[in-house]
Amino acid sequence: MDTYRFPIGPFQEVPNPSPDQRREWMEGIMGLAPALRLAVHPMTEAQLLTPYRPGGWTVQQVVHHMADNDMNAFLRFKRALTEDSPAAGTYREDRWAELGDYRMPLDPSLALLEAVHQRFAALLLTLQPADYARSFVSPTYGALNLDTALQRFVWHNRHHTAQIASLKARMVWA
Repeated sequence: MDTYRFPIGPFQEVPNPSPDQRREWMEGIMGLAPALRLAVHPMTEAQLLTPYRPGGWTVQQVVHHMADNDMNAFLRFKRALTEDSPAAGTYREDRWAELGDYRMPLDPSLALLEAVHQRFAALLLTLQPADYARSFVSPTYGALNLDTALQRFVWHNRHHTAQIASLKARMVWA
């Protein structure tokens, strides 16, 4: 079951990443939404309503969650750049996944992910190495510097895309 939940493994932070590692993560952001689009194409409505694992969210809920999460992550990042260790707001992702907008088609959330990723990548290109030491305080993880936040952002997207791809492979969906 853990391979269904964490097909790429749990998050593992790279402490003190090099500029080359940061650049690789920054460049990778622009490929996240296209990889997700590929993972959900061409899924039928019934397939989109299939949980990626027993007791898990449906593919459709995962995609909408990714858009919500990335909007929140981008704003946390910007606040950390402009405020001193701001408290990051949290949200009840389990309850958000039950709201009506999680039943709509995927295209708006996929477009939103593309736009947020484009903005995020543009912002990251302007940062200096010292900016990555800035932090925010997460109710879940405590103080997070932007190096860790960037790594979590990229991992989170790859993690959920891998859940969908893993489901497709297990179910032998084209």
